[in-house]
Amino acid sequence: MSEADTAVDVIPIKRPIRWHIGIFLLPAFIVYSAIMILPLIETLRLSFYNTVDGASAFVGLANYKVLFGDARWVHDFWNALRNNVVFFVIHMCVQNPIGIALAALLSTPRLRFVAFYRTAIFLPTLLSFVIVGFIWKLILSPIWGVAPWLMSLVGLKWAFAPWLGQSGPALIAVSLISNWQYIGIPMMLIYAALLSIPEEVIEAAECDGITGWAQFWKIKLPLILPAIGIISILTFVGNFNAFDLIYTVQGALAGPDMSTDILGTLLYRTFFGFQLQLGDRSMGATIATVMFLIILAGVSFYLFAIQRRMRRYQF
Repeated sequence: MSEADTAVDVIPIKRPIRWHIGIFLLPAFIVYSAIMILPLIETLRLSFYNTVDGASAFVGLANYKVLFGDARWVHDFWNALRNNVVFFVIHMCVQNPIGIALAALLSTPRLRFVAFYRTAIFLPTLLSFVIVGFIWKLILSPIWGVAPWLMSLVGLKWAFAPWLGQSGPALIAVSLISNWQYIGIPMMLIYAALLSIPEEVIEAAECDGITGWAQFWKIKLPLILPAIGIISILTFVGNFNAFDLIYTVQGALAGPDMSTDILGTLLYRTFFGFQLQLGDRSMGATIATVMFLIILAGVSFYLFAIQRRMRRYQF
């Protein structure tokens, strides 16, 4: 039998089209488009329009020129952006390291009541931000709060001050409240990453005499770097989208004297208006677009710079 006859007899196998995949993905795609993609496109479009003589008119980059050129808008925007950066840095330097340390402690084999500790630390994450905000306002109140009494028990009442009412420490106090509420998220993610490390790796390290915290720094930490990277980018996105806790604790004006004002509260006052300030949808959409570009730049930097290096280091 010749090779030509053999080639003719071979019939290619046609793979069936998997229509069910598209059918199952269609509801999620519709919902995601309705609540995410379409509002994002409309926000981007609205930032290029403004109301002229009572009608919506295309103004190009005029709104961005006002945001970065007008003295009042420049002051409010850069003040909010600076506070947002401080808010993010405090979370990166306080929340995530403590979350990693707690996860490392909970992953020790001989620790008792691990389930109780894990639940107690993660429980504030499940609470409403409204409840958390009002509880901490009551705790830190210099009039009826319990913070002065608790600090007097350990001889530190002299260090108490109305932190939420002072323009200096107000942003730090709100950031620490946010850290207390959401510290369970990095703890659980790192805890899951530590549990996924193969036992063979740990046993090999113990055979080499690497135990305790030395084992964590030399063996476990390099293996959980991808999880730490994910936590960092989630912290970045969450902090630059933050609004709810500061609104609950300090109000829409983000007092005192705008010291806790971030991009989220600035966007709220600009778009919806507050007290005597009228809402401006076009400028609100402009601020929202700038926030989107900042978050997009941060996520892109992580994906194309940091994550690639982590993959090279991992493999």
